[in-house]
Parts: sequence; C-alpha cells; structure tokens
Amino acid sequence: MKKAILFLLFIFHLSLITSDAKVVKVLAIGNSFSQDAIEQYLYELARAQGDSLVIGNAYIGGCSIDRHYTNLVKDSALYAYRKVVGGVRSEHKKWTLKQIIRDEQWDIISLQQASQLSGVFDSYKNLPTFKRLVESYVTNFHVEFVWHMTWAYAEDFKSSRFQPYDYKQRQMYSDIVSTMLSVMPAIGNPRIVPTGTAVQLVRYRLGDILNRDGMHLSYTLGRYTAACTWCEFLTGRIVDGNSYYPATINETEAQICQEEAHEAVFMSQRGRFAVF
Repeated sequence: MKKAILFLLFIFHLSLITSDAKVVKVLAIGNSFSQDAIEQYLYELARAQGDSLVIGNAYIGGCSIDRHYTNLVKDSALYAYRKVVGGVRSEHKKWTLKQIIRDEQWDIISLQQASQLSGVFDSYKNLPTFKRLVESYVTNFHVEFVWHMTWAYAEDFKSSRFQPYDYKQRQMYSDIVSTMLSVMPAIGNPRIVPTGTAVQLVRYRLGDILNRDGMHLSYTLGRYTAACTWCEFLTGRIVDGNSYYPATINETEAQICQEEAHEAVFMSQRGRFAVF
C-alpha cells in the first residue's frame, strides 16, 4: 500500500513538471540574421530546460521589410522555408510567405528589418501595412507579433552597408535603438527580442569577436548568444544556468553569453536598452 501511494505521488509530481513545460511555435519572417539567431542552439537550449519549440524561418538573404511586403502581395514563391521540429532541421525551397504563415498555428511571429536598414527610419514606411497583411493570413487568431532587434556590425567592417552609420558600431547600435523605439508604436508596441543588446553586452565583456564576416554572427559565441536571448524570451525561463552549450565554446564563455542574454531580456522588458 505504501509503495502504491509513493508511486502515485511520483506520477502526480511528474505530471506537474510536464504540465509546466512549454511548447512554443515560433516563425521568424527574416533573412540571414534570423538564420543566425534561431536555427541552431535554440532548440537544444529549450530542451535542456524541459521545453519544446517548433521553429520556422521564412528565409531570403538580405530581405527587407519592403521586399517581404512585395513578395506577400504578389504571392511570390521565393522563400527557403527552414524548419526545426524535434531538433531536426529541414528546408523547403520555393515556398510563398503565405504558405509558410499557414503551415502552422504559430504562437509567435517575429518581424525584422534588413541589417543595413535597421537604423534607417524611412525604411519602415511599409511595416504597418505589411504586419496587417501577415495578420490576415494567420491560422492562430491569438498569435503574438514580436520584433527581432538585430545587432550592429563589427567595428572593423569595411562594407558600404556600414556607411549610413559612419562606420561606427556604437552609432549603428544607437540608431537601431532610436529607430526601433520610434517605429514600434505604429505596429502596436510589440515585445522586443533584444538580440542586438545581448550581442553588444557580450562584446563589452569579451571583445568585438562575435562576428564571422563583420555582419553575421560567429558560428560559436555569436549564434549562441542570440539563441540564449531567444530562449529566455520565448519560454520566460531565466537562461542563466542552462546546462546546454556546444562543444565549440567553454563553460566560462557560455556563462557570459547566458548572463548577458538574460540582462538584455530583463532590460527590454522594462523598455530599457543599454547605451555604449
């Protein structure tokens, strides 16, 4: 009898743990910067804390808000639809954005601007109309739209893409923040995934080493920092202390990435973004 009671208590406790786990379906309408942020490490981080994610990325390299909008209006089959389910990544070529939006009952859909335009106010004119059009195709009427705040380029990046920011990382970061805060009211002040802030905070501690080509995040520290930020944002669980990190980084580096991702999310929830 005692063993039976203990077994029932164990099953009850297990059910409480299971019921507390989150299953979140998230779609990024993005480009290579959403690829850097969510296609690797994110699923594993969530799994390590008992949660599960279905991750979708509507991918066209360098795609801006205006181009996404035109593609959706014309129903153009130009997207590589990357998807992570059960930790397995797949890719489907030549999908339309409408098809991708309707593929799942997404809980969260993120929007973002092309990196070189991220701090250029005039490049967001079509954002409200684009967001309303995306909303008209969703199959989950409780979906939440969020904004993915991307990161500033590496200080030594020489491309003309950096020219609008006078080739200065701090200037680009500041312009991203100010533009974002000016534009967000037009789309209902969505929650912000502060990847750009997390990257900047880790740069402050480890140096300007989070990029692989001046623009995109490094395959190790950069992408891991972004994934930590998204994990805490999506699940609501503090990522600092998560047991998962890839073999390509060490425990100390992982701890710093987790700490600064948490700090970035904590600040963004209060409408604050670090100034450097």
